[in-house]
Amino acid sequence: MRLRHVLLAATLSGSVLPTQACRMTMALEQWPPYVYRDAQGSYTGLDLELLRAIFREAHCILVTLPELPTARRQLLFQKGGLDLMPAASDTSERHAYARFSVSYRDETVGIFGKAGAPVVQRQVASFAQLARGKASLLAPKVGWYGADYAATRPALEKDGRLNTFGSFRQGILMLDAGRADLLLGDVLAVRHEARQQGVALAALPFLALRAPVHLMLNARTTSAADLARLNAAITRLEQRGVLAAIRNSYETP
Repeated sequence: MRLRHVLLAATLSGSVLPTQACRMTMALEQWPPYVYRDAQGSYTGLDLELLRAIFREAHCILVTLPELPTARRQLLFQKGGLDLMPAASDTSERHAYARFSVSYRDETVGIFGKAGAPVVQRQVASFAQLARGKASLLAPKVGWYGADYAATRPALEKDGRLNTFGSFRQGILMLDAGRADLLLGDVLAVRHEARQQGVALAALPFLALRAPVHLMLNARTTSAADLARLNAAITRLEQRGVLAAIRNSYETP
């Protein structure tokens, strides 16, 4: 009789104790069209749509915190104050404090000129061609934009043909004002800002960079099981074409 009561109590306890939830926090940012606040004040964007689909498929909870500057967000992540950062490159240095999902999209970097401009019409097809020519280039002040750009940059700087910008809004304004012939940058971010400013662009027929990006999970605050859960969700969604449909809706290259 006593054994029966013990078994009953164990069964009831198991039925009311919740299993540990898969719950992760990330800080928002203004990085259109990946994460940004729309005209109605709601957050949207390619990465946010992809993350919501992945977390829904994984039966995990994604908690979004208020916007933080990039440097502050990175520091908070390293200190264990955030569980997740999207659109991360998998580097050996980061493995000291992070774990990485399988890729959920590519980052792409292109070179653009104003539509109809002679330098665009000449169809420059490589950085080597660009270096041999006379066209000037606008490029972001910080960030990695591929080995070919890194190799070409010293020659452009030496010739005085390279100018930098801090934001894509500034970059498009500079291009529109004739401060340079071409602009280097993330393809979707450049296109988005050009549409906002009403500047018609044309892309050169090559990508400066195409590389996979990942969800970066905090190694201190998440588990290998959390990572496996998200990886499985990404894999299933890719197989069903769900993530591709979201990416295609943003016209990813």
